[in-house]
Amino acid sequence: MPDKPVRMAVIGLGMASAPHAMSLVELQAEGRVEVAGCWSRSKARREAFAHRHRLPVTDDLDALLADPALDAALLLTPPDARLELVERLAASGRHILMEKPLERTSQAAARIAASCEQAGITAAVTFQHRFRESAERLRGLLAEGALGELAAVQLLVPWWRPQAYYDEPGRGTLARDGGGVLISQAIHSIDLMLSLAGQVVEVAAVAGTTSLHRMDSEDFVGAGLRFANGALGSLSATTACFPGGPERLVLSGTRGTAMLEGGSLTVDFMDGKRLEVGQMMAGGGGADPMAFPHDWHKAVLRDFLDAVQGRGVPRVDPREALHAHRLIDALLRSSREGRCVQVG
Repeated sequence: MPDKPVRMAVIGLGMASAPHAMSLVELQAEGRVEVAGCWSRSKARREAFAHRHRLPVTDDLDALLADPALDAALLLTPPDARLELVERLAASGRHILMEKPLERTSQAAARIAASCEQAGITAAVTFQHRFRESAERLRGLLAEGALGELAAVQLLVPWWRPQAYYDEPGRGTLARDGGGVLISQAIHSIDLMLSLAGQVVEVAAVAGTTSLHRMDSEDFVGAGLRFANGALGSLSATTACFPGGPERLVLSGTRGTAMLEGGSLTVDFMDGKRLEVGQMMAGGGGADPMAFPHDWHKAVLRDFLDAVQGRGVPRVDPREALHAHRLIDALLRSSREGRCVQVG
């Protein structure tokens, strides 16, 4: 018998909802999911969402969550509205796929991870960069030892956001978002770096707000990194680099160097061979944060649905997502204290 579609609620209909909605429409047509309803406290957002997507909307969150046939929820709320909803859903046995970051602080993020584990539900976090074809291929090469011993890592996130982006209420604030470029934008690339290169154990960082933005959190961070496996690295992340460009992750080993840039992978081996996979594409690094395809989000949703239906576990669960949160904490602490600090 085919699997019964997973009945899912969507909570939060802000900017991040678009790629998820496009993915859900296609997955619903494939019989993988059934969207029970999509909720936002904002009437204007509900109406705009209903106009753009062929999915049901509701203004009654309590009724949506009281649906006895509801299996799971997709949480797209800002971080400051996340913890209470996660605990409510987990207590009722509903599975949860949530947007990044988990919460504003590592402590609250750890509480979310613990709530999901204690409830025994399936929980996952949307880190779609792991699901790009180029990243998948590089992961395989690293598993095969094709690059040899990892020696150096470079991460560059040269993005741009105009001041109008930060003029939106809550954007880039500690109260709603928990920070700036690290937790809101670069966290995707940070998670990908950690998943490929391993954990960082020590950092020395400088972080601050440039004259290009008025905001109460950082729009620029530069850092040196020391990895648990002995590799050394650097990180530079900003939303003050007009007009914005693709993020770049470079891994250099004893047998060659691999560069992920946007959706492309280039590997130059020391024996003279070269491998090219994928192609350059928009990644939301410019003035339009949503200028990227929805395929990666669809892959995240497929992975989550497979786990809910008993076919494996999610690629990125809340406990895994905590690694990125703790590295971000260490980077900001290092800048505040003006010294090298240990991660975690």
